[in-house]
Amino acid sequence: MSTDAWSLPGFDLDRFVRETLAEDLGEGLPGGGRDVTSESVIPADARFAGVMDSRDPIVVAGLPAAEAFFRALDPGMIVERLVEDGQDVSPGTDLLRLEGNARAMLTAERSALNIVQHLSGVATLTRAYVRAMDNPHCTLLDTRKTIPGLRHLEKYAVRMGGGANHRMGLWDAAMIKDNHVLVAGSVGDAVRRAVAAGVREIICEVDRVEQIEPALAAGATRLLLDNMAPATLREAVRIVAGRVPTEASGGINLDTIKAKAATGVDFVSVGRLTQSAPAVDIGLDFTAL
Repeated sequence: MSTDAWSLPGFDLDRFVRETLAEDLGEGLPGGGRDVTSESVIPADARFAGVMDSRDPIVVAGLPAAEAFFRALDPGMIVERLVEDGQDVSPGTDLLRLEGNARAMLTAERSALNIVQHLSGVATLTRAYVRAMDNPHCTLLDTRKTIPGLRHLEKYAVRMGGGANHRMGLWDAAMIKDNHVLVAGSVGDAVRRAVAAGVREIICEVDRVEQIEPALAAGATRLLLDNMAPATLREAVRIVAGRVPTEASGGINLDTIKAKAATGVDFVSVGRLTQSAPAVDIGLDFTAL
């Protein structure tokens, strides 16, 4: 798969690469706009070969973005992807092979590594949650707890790890939470306002089983069952009786996800997939040609 064929709806990869490199190079700052170390140490015509490899067992994500960083500084760089995003790999696995201008490779190195380390971290944590959930009838979802500017990439990494995406932002579904209910007056009133506004997908958070029937009667299309113990989740699923999809959220970690998914909910959402996934250890070693 070439970088040209890789795209995410709503995400401008070229702009992301430009702005990330501009930040690292200090464009617009006094004395900025260049890689001082590479320019002073590496001859302009020097060429390197490089290999990016994993030092951890990981699920790979972000290689097309890494490739874009290198090609932005050397359009003629030879880039060979040795694995594909979404693959499980063991420590010592070569991920990407490069050959091209040495200065370009060194300047792009940190940005390329940062994005692959972070996105592979998200994908690896997501895969761990999917395995811990061990339930083909329940879907793992992410949330909007993403790093500003990286949402599309992080949600892509969740998909590479075997999860699925919740709403992408504030625009593609209504999610009625406790603060909305506080202003509207009740769960039913809040949902009715969203229905009256013509919103088609209305996710309503409930934290007590007594709120379920008012939310459904008002027109909620999904219920988010917040911070409920497994026994309460099972009761909530029984009350809903398949009328709308149900989602468990809150208090979910690798130790609790299996029990919560086993209650019959359709979805389990976990904010930490994108909020606090640790970066994985990936290296990039160069050889002068």
